[in-house]
Amino acid sequence: MTDKLQKLFGSAGRTKLLRLFLFNPRQSLLLSDIARRARVSDTEARHEVELFCRIGLAVRSTRGKGVRYALNTQFEYTLALQNLLLNAPARGADIVKRIRGTGTLKFVVLSGIFMGHWDDRLDLFVVGDKMQERKLRERIRGLEAEIGKEVRYALLTSNDFLYRANMNDKLVRDVLDYPHKVLLDKLDLSAK
Repeated sequence: MTDKLQKLFGSAGRTKLLRLFLFNPRQSLLLSDIARRARVSDTEARHEVELFCRIGLAVRSTRGKGVRYALNTQFEYTLALQNLLLNAPARGADIVKRIRGTGTLKFVVLSGIFMGHWDDRLDLFVVGDKMQERKLRERIRGLEAEIGKEVRYALLTSNDFLYRANMNDKLVRDVLDYPHKVLLDKLDLSAK
C-alpha cells in the first residue's frame, strides 16, 4: 500500500525524513545517521535536509568533527506536521500484516505513540509463540524508518503473558489500563 502522504509530500524519502526530524525533536544527528535511520541514500538525505534548513524546519550546527542537524523547535508548523505525519490509523492497520510470518501471533496491541501518547513506556505489545526475534526486530526497524521514531515494543510468549496478566504485572497493566488498541486477539481476552 502506497502511503498517501508520500504522494502529497513528493517522495517516500522526504516523508521519512520529515518524520525523523519531527518525532525526534531533541536529537541532533549527522547526515550519515539521518540517511541510515530513514533508510534513504546519502544524496537524497543531503538534498532534503538542505531543503529543510532553507525553509526553517531544521537547523545546522557544528559540534566536534561534523555538521549536525536538528529540528528547529521554533518552526511554526511543527505540531500540525507531527499530527499529520504520525498517521497512526494507517500505521496501525498494517502492523499485524507487517509482522505476520515472524511466528504464531496471538495478541497484538498498539499504545504509546500510536495513540498520541509520546511518553508512554511501550508503543507495541506482541504476544506470540515460536517467534523469530531477529525477523521481528528487522520488520519493526522498517516501520521505524517510515515513522521516523524508535518503536518501543515488548515480546512475550503466550504462557508468559497469561502468567503476567494473572499476576497484575506492571508492564501488562501499563499497556492494558491506559489508552490502547487491540489489533489481534487470538487469546480471547476481550471475552474475559
